[in-house]
Amino acid sequence: MKPWKAITAAAALTLGLAAPAVQAEMGVTDDEIKIGGAHDLSGIFAPFSVPAVKAAQLYFDEINAAGGVNGRKINYIVEDHGYQVPKAVQAANKLINRDDVFAMLLSLGTPHNIAMFKLMGPKGIPNVSPLTAARQMVDPPESWKFAGTASYYAAVKETTEYLANEQGSKTFCLMYLPTDFGVEIQQGLIDGAAASGTSYGIETKHKPDETDFSGALGKIKQGGCDTVGLALGVSQLINVIATAHKLGMEDLKFVMSSAGFHTVVAKGLAAQGVMGGVYAGAGWQDLEARIGNPEVAAWVKSYTEATGEKFPGTGALLGRSAAELMVKGLEAAGPDLTREGFIKAMEGLKYDDAVAGNSVDMSADNHVAATSIYVSAVENGSWKLIKTIE
Repeated sequence: MKPWKAITAAAALTLGLAAPAVQAEMGVTDDEIKIGGAHDLSGIFAPFSVPAVKAAQLYFDEINAAGGVNGRKINYIVEDHGYQVPKAVQAANKLINRDDVFAMLLSLGTPHNIAMFKLMGPKGIPNVSPLTAARQMVDPPESWKFAGTASYYAAVKETTEYLANEQGSKTFCLMYLPTDFGVEIQQGLIDGAAASGTSYGIETKHKPDETDFSGALGKIKQGGCDTVGLALGVSQLINVIATAHKLGMEDLKFVMSSAGFHTVVAKGLAAQGVMGGVYAGAGWQDLEARIGNPEVAAWVKSYTEATGEKFPGTGALLGRSAAELMVKGLEAAGPDLTREGFIKAMEGLKYDDAVAGNSVDMSADNHVAATSIYVSAVENGSWKLIKTIE
């Protein structure tokens, strides 16, 4: 040690001072990485959040059992907001300011994520693969925003054009929740109708707890609609379509975003005697049709054995996919984990996601993990892929 350095160190010890320690990244220790998630575990979109959390945690358990990521175990801390924005803000405040999470993963809800951005933004906390495909998840662009799949808007617009050009739809109408989520579907439907030279008719607005849709469907019928866009809760979607069939409106077609592209919807409609006429545009493919893929079959087997469920639904698929995206980003960031390094690593990810049936390819200019759009239709209780749009 050089003389002046020795003198400085000795002086520090004499004064009872210690050399300043290097400040660790928030949420990261030598043996742990804290990840947060604000979910709907008890509200209208619980069919997405509950299995998503299960699947993500099972994936993290496997990673942790194998030694973690660069020697660190992942601690996934989850809070329930029940699809209520104020509770989502409370959840985010706890996760960010009390739990000191490194990043957020799979948080559900468009207005909920937007509200939580006010807490994430100032600290640059990465928001990875939220359970919403709203454009606001990456627009306006921020270095810390990463979406999992193509947006509601893009998928609904493309599916609307498909229905007009290939399924004969002429007049589109909409039943929706008047939230940021609903407005995304509204705009996709309007622009898709305009692009295909068809008409956009009436709209009916609904509440998250609404259960009687007979009056709204009467207005839809009077409006001369042949295709109805839906931006509602999962159980509401089934209720609306089943009610339409009971009212003798079997010729009416329905189109929804990825928020309705759920195994529960296809099975629930079949139980009500609805076997077709329902379409969805999403950024991933349904599992049932791809069970012959060895990787898909292996994951389905491990998930069902761990949970006791008969078959993983769409929420589980999205949870598993998002967890893999997070882990690959953490691995690529290396052992000296920082948010800046993680963001840079995420921007270089490129791989095929066998479980979701899509391909991840991100860059500094593209923070949407997978951009392909898959148009599917309900057929006898299952979703069938009918068109892929790159």
